[in-house]
Amino acid sequence: MSGSEVVVAAARVYRDLLKAVVKHVGKEDHKSHFTDFVKNEFRKKNGHSVEKINLARNYTYLLNSIHSHKDLLFSYNIAVDRTEEMKRVLGKSAASVGLRLPEVYQP
Repeated sequence: MSGSEVVVAAARVYRDLLKAVVKHVGKEDHKSHFTDFVKNEFRKKNGHSVEKINLARNYTYLLNSIHSHKDLLFSYNIAVDRTEEMKRVLGKSAASVGLRLPEVYQP
């Protein structure tokens, strides 16, 4: 890779990694050391090596994949009673067209 290609790749990976950290870790004050670490690593003088760019790209992919996997596990978890969640979703859908769900008789 030439020097300009490395800089462009580093900028793209830096942006993607910061977005992933903010989205999945958070941007509250007590979690700012995560974003500060990423910023400091990319601002270092020799921080644009191909190995570091690949490592940051892989970490971004890992972070996004872990959270996607966690969401899938929650959505497919059959051990959790999801009737209340389904009632809420159906209620929102019905309310969006001006209807209400009927009350269910409980003996």
